[in-house]
Amino acid sequence: MRHWPGLRLAVGALASLALGASTGSRADTASERGEHLFQAALCGVCHTAETGRYLAGGRPIETPFGTFYTTNITPDPQYGIGGWSDEDFVKALTEGVSPGGSHYYPAFPYTAFTRLKREDVLAIKAYLDGVEPVAQPNREHDLVWYAGWRWPISVWKWLYVEPGEFQPDPERDARWNRGAYLVEALGHCAECHSPRNLLGAVIPERRYRGNPDGPDGEAIPDITPNKESGIGGWTERMLTFYLEVGMTPDGDFAGGLMASVIDQGTGNLSAEDRRAIARYLLSLPSSEPSAE
Repeated sequence: MRHWPGLRLAVGALASLALGASTGSRADTASERGEHLFQAALCGVCHTAETGRYLAGGRPIETPFGTFYTTNITPDPQYGIGGWSDEDFVKALTEGVSPGGSHYYPAFPYTAFTRLKREDVLAIKAYLDGVEPVAQPNREHDLVWYAGWRWPISVWKWLYVEPGEFQPDPERDARWNRGAYLVEALGHCAECHSPRNLLGAVIPERRYRGNPDGPDGEAIPDITPNKESGIGGWTERMLTFYLEVGMTPDGDFAGGLMASVIDQGTGNLSAEDRRAIARYLLSLPSSEPSAE
């Protein structure tokens, strides 16, 4: 955060400068906080193509419904989100609705982002407003024919999306609740680590039990505290360290999509946030091997 300038100026000038500096400081704070939240939400992982410009979109996501291409979220006014109002951005993240009123496909994890606090959504926008704009058009999705219609998504949302901001559990401590918010809302971990039904919705009773058909066909592991198939043999300290550097307790390193999640996401969080994530994940119900 910047220090206020003008301490050696005359009193009249100091008052004027202090007012301007105060306003700038608040903006800087929102942007800096937004960057932290942006990293926790893993936005850069999806919205930056492997050889593309930062946040200009175009990263392919292979699914059973075809290939989705992520969108440009730089502040470019024509191809990005530069012309979006605060309300446009809030509705996109928490309701899955574009500024033009069309429904987003749930490849965009608004199913989790609906739990975000409004002030956190606006902080993320403050950060995005300050990144370099890129005039890159969005690429059309390449989907199976029956997934080309967007109007059924409203029915899908009615069936599978539970809107509403995250509410802390008063019976849990602050670290657990912070971890729950990071995992369930910002990090949207269940979106990858859970199997889905034929309509592409997470199967509630199997949340976090792994997904053999994850994004891009990658098998995503069980992250419940099951000692055989999950992370039940890990301590909170082991998991916290893994989220920072990607090294497992047996000395192996994360690969594939998880390597990007750590490199661009959890590895940049505060140590306290990583501990909170570990605390929450190790408190989840354990999966049963016989049910898999």
